[in-house]
Amino acid sequence: MTPFTSITGPCVPVLEDDLNTDQIAPIQMSRELKPDYADLLFKRQRENPDGSRVEGHIFNQPRYARPAILMSRHNFGCGSSREAAVWCLTAVGIRCVVARSIADIFRENCLQNGVLPIELDDATAEALEKRVLAADGNIAFTADLPSQTIRGPGGGDVGFEISASDKMRLIEGLDDIGVTLKHDADIKAWETTAGSRLPWMQQARDKRLT
Repeated sequence: MTPFTSITGPCVPVLEDDLNTDQIAPIQMSRELKPDYADLLFKRQRENPDGSRVEGHIFNQPRYARPAILMSRHNFGCGSSREAAVWCLTAVGIRCVVARSIADIFRENCLQNGVLPIELDDATAEALEKRVLAADGNIAFTADLPSQTIRGPGGGDVGFEISASDKMRLIEGLDDIGVTLKHDADIKAWETTAGSRLPWMQQARDKRLT
């Protein structure tokens, strides 16, 4: 997993509630064995039935061709657990999602793929939304994980909360397996102790395999 410390670039405002993973990543629209995830991002909203572009859609605007941050509202990433919703975001360069609330499974998928999920209270989010809309993709914002701040035009730094464990995972670039392997020495020591104290456990076999 690619580590995350900070990212700077356009912040794309997709200011809707309850945007679900099927809207973000309509996988069934791809006929490819290995989908073009950048092309799939919000594809139903970005394309007309004849395949032509919806010119007014924000992701079809040149200034948002390579955004760094996505800002949304309540319950972003709800719906199914499809991890492809995060892959679609990273395919266009988004490594940070800011919202008033983020669906639990989507948030975990972000952490597993090096994407920083940030939740802000309504008042803080509303103030930042105004700054993002005023910048209109022409002035960069920065999401900085070590200092836990969002910086950008139109105001001061915006602080955000994140657990120490999630912060560590992102900065060190660790998925669940990587986090487990940080304790490899302790795991091996426990296995050695258990093997000497409870040898019968080491000899037990799963009858389903015999």
